[in-house]
Amino acid sequence: MARVVFLRAVNVGGTNRCQPAQIAKQLAKFGAVNIGAVGTFVVRENVSESTLRAAISKKLPFKCEIMICPARDIMKLTAKDPFARQPSGANITRFVSVLAKRLRALPPLPLSLPSDGDWLLKIIAIQDKFVLGLYLRQMKTISYLGKIEKLLGVPATTRNWNTILKVAQILSED
Repeated sequence: MARVVFLRAVNVGGTNRCQPAQIAKQLAKFGAVNIGAVGTFVVRENVSESTLRAAISKKLPFKCEIMICPARDIMKLTAKDPFARQPSGANITRFVSVLAKRLRALPPLPLSLPSDGDWLLKIIAIQDKFVLGLYLRQMKTISYLGKIEKLLGVPATTRNWNTILKVAQILSED
C-alpha cells in the first residue's frame, strides 16, 4: 500500500534543516517521491509504517514528528472539494493540517481565530487526521497556525491545499 509522509517543522525559519530531495533519493528502494522543501513524500512501495518511520528517522540529523498516512486517506480527502463553499481570493490560503493521531472528540466547527470579530484563521472541517481550514495572508496569522496544536492537543504539521492536490495527482498516476 502506498503511503504519504509529512515531516513536522522541517526547514522552517532556518531550523531543522535537511534536504528532502536527497532523503527521497536515499529512500529510492521504497519508491519515495519528494514533494517540495518541507518534508512531504509519496512512498509508492508497500512498506510497513514502522519500517518507513525508522528509515526516515535515520536520514534526519534531528528528531521530528513523522506523520504517515495511507494513500487512500489522501485520495478520500481530495475526492470532493471540501473548500467549495468557502471564500477564496488572492489573500486567502486553503490549508490542511495533518494530525499525529485522530482526535477523540471534535471541537465545534467552524472554529475561528481570533474568536472575536474578523477571523485570520478558520477551521472548517476535521476529517480523520486532517484539519481543513483557511487563513488570511497576514503576518499575525502565523501565530494562529501554531495554536492549532494547542487547541486540539495533538501535534500537527500544515500544508497548503495545493500540495495535498499534488500528492493526490502523483498517487493517481500509479
